[in-house]
Amino acid sequence: MKQDSPESMAAENRSAVVPVLVPMPAERPYSYSVPPGMTAVPGSIVRVPLGPRQVAGVVWDTPVDAVDPRKLRPIEEVFDCPPIDEKTRRFVDWISSYTLSPPGMVARMLLRVPAAFDPEPPLEGIVWAGSEPDRMTDARRRVLELAADGLAWTRSGIAHAAGVSLTVVDGLKAQGLFETVEIPPRPVVAAPDPGFAAPELTLDQTSAARTLREKVESGGFSVTLLDGVTGSGKTEVYFEAIAAALEKGAQVLVLVPEIALTQQFLERFHDRFGARPAEWHSDLAPKTRERVWRQVAEGRVRVVAGARSALFLPFKELGLIVIDEEHDPAYKQEDRVFYNARDMAVLRGHLGDFPVVLASATPSIESRVNAQQGRYGRVVLPGRFAEAALPDLKAIDMRRSPPARGGFLSPVLLGEMKRTLERGEQSLLFLNRRGYAPLTLCRVCGHRFQCPDCSSWLVEHRFRGQIVCHHCGHAEKRPEACPECGALDHLVACGPGVERIAEEVVGHFPDARTIVLSSDMLGGVKRLRLELEAISKGEADIVIGTQLVAKGHNFPNMTLVGVVDADLGLANGDPRAAERTFQLLSQVTGRAGRTGKKSAGLLQTYQPEHPVMRAIVSGDAETFYEREIAERERAALPPFGRLAGIVVSAATRAEAESHARALRRAAPHSKEIAVLGPAEAPLALVAGRHRFRLLIHGERRADMQGFVRDLLIAGPRARGSVRVQVDIDPQSFL
Repeated sequence: MKQDSPESMAAENRSAVVPVLVPMPAERPYSYSVPPGMTAVPGSIVRVPLGPRQVAGVVWDTPVDAVDPRKLRPIEEVFDCPPIDEKTRRFVDWISSYTLSPPGMVARMLLRVPAAFDPEPPLEGIVWAGSEPDRMTDARRRVLELAADGLAWTRSGIAHAAGVSLTVVDGLKAQGLFETVEIPPRPVVAAPDPGFAAPELTLDQTSAARTLREKVESGGFSVTLLDGVTGSGKTEVYFEAIAAALEKGAQVLVLVPEIALTQQFLERFHDRFGARPAEWHSDLAPKTRERVWRQVAEGRVRVVAGARSALFLPFKELGLIVIDEEHDPAYKQEDRVFYNARDMAVLRGHLGDFPVVLASATPSIESRVNAQQGRYGRVVLPGRFAEAALPDLKAIDMRRSPPARGGFLSPVLLGEMKRTLERGEQSLLFLNRRGYAPLTLCRVCGHRFQCPDCSSWLVEHRFRGQIVCHHCGHAEKRPEACPECGALDHLVACGPGVERIAEEVVGHFPDARTIVLSSDMLGGVKRLRLELEAISKGEADIVIGTQLVAKGHNFPNMTLVGVVDADLGLANGDPRAAERTFQLLSQVTGRAGRTGKKSAGLLQTYQPEHPVMRAIVSGDAETFYEREIAERERAALPPFGRLAGIVVSAATRAEAESHARALRRAAPHSKEIAVLGPAEAPLALVAGRHRFRLLIHGERRADMQGFVRDLLIAGPRARGSVRVQVDIDPQSFL
């Protein structure tokens, strides 16, 4: 037999070198050696030394430099975890390149649950050994009858099922009647059954569902915009696409914009599929997050419903993504890695070669244009389910029907609320402003309460007895006296928030059951879900809420929606202001009359002639979209042009301005791209940091990323307190 030479044996024992992407803002993976006997392939999740720490990373595909492995630090451990597949690794690389973010910071979103990298420990179970106890009792008999099928039980499980104490089970175990076995970890959720409860669909819904099913069954990448009025049954339609994906053996991701929405969605999903999907959002308990992450990676969880971060779960067999309320700005992340989850979901579908469904009653301009130009398919649901009528919408001209002195509700709206109460139906008042009042000032000296760390006014929250900054979170007790002049009892709240509207409502309707819904109410998400459930059950007469109430809720007895300040969203220079206002007001008025009762929507406005107000009141959404799309095209704004934002912040105004001007001077010359600014940001001071903005505007096919990358390379490095944030395709201009 031929023996290996000493040289070949030495080669076999020599360590390999692999690139490892670690969750930090490095521009490329670091090289590590692989100790003999250890196997690390692209996608393996590993533990490596990084400075004095040990961190989790992913073995990547980047070529490594020629270096002696003996000079490198070795990988400490390869986790017993399914590797990150090649499509997901490409997804990370693409997002890094598109958003100009370090790839390690994108990978960090994949690796947020390090406790899930090790397998879940099995449960300790017991199984009947086949003998009888020395003395039989009723309690023991019930336990043994359950155990007679030979299946494994947990001690607590069989005790609970038999209606006995753990002592009874332990006594039988002590006599040798049970053997200890290992039970695989229980699933986070039961497997959904695509045939559990076939829905009764209308003709329009059946046609739409057939189209989506065909996309899933035929396979391959596609994007379909499911465009249906509020209450048209979009959820039931895309459930049929989910059923088709499950029948094919694929996993499904459903993105929803708000955590508070999830509960109602979970119940509807359960009714259709006989089991709930797994949830994924920041409010989950850490242990649940670990189990969901691991079981998604293993393929045991088949459907996930989650917030935008669910896009970075390590799916084993992802075959469909649904983005509900695809127009919602909550899908944009504006921290560390700036990305739009809707657009990145489309990218993930493209890389994975599977369908994507975008659902909305008020699609984004970008999605509508993509559908018009043939890049997306479009399926329309023009009517409500069961032929329920849309609410009768009217504008209240506040110049002709102003509120009483000190109030904010028009007599027209109050009169309709009174009639709604008399019929035993519910009213919803919408104002997209949290707290009691957006500004507090002194009537003696004119002092205004401003955040010490931001260029914004402190918002009074009377329920909590505080004045609060909604940008940095600064809060202080509401003072009794003016800190400037010392005057007592002369502090006045200016303008309304939802708390102040609630106070006015209670004054007019003291016997009505009133609920205020706002994301910053005490009790958090749990209380919010309970209150939404109470409203759905008819346990409230009048609901006052922020934009939270506009998103997909189904309130069966809601027949009146009043918008307190319909002009609020139009009062800024945001190029998406008209679109956002149209979407928000259309969504909130769509909460009325969803079960067929005659309903109304009243919009308090000082601009009834504004195109947005006319479009909503007339129900002529197509005219609004045509006008808005034409204006975007004339101005070469997205989707007909491209934008990027650069925000420079620093501890002093001079530092921020100086660095922003230096970046502007470093901008390369381009005929397709223009740089505007720098200018002080509308929110010039946030959390003690001064902010300047550059806005970069380019033609549709301009290489925006290349331009910004060259600008940053040519410009000065950020030093001291200076920070530079890049936002490709910005949604916010504050």
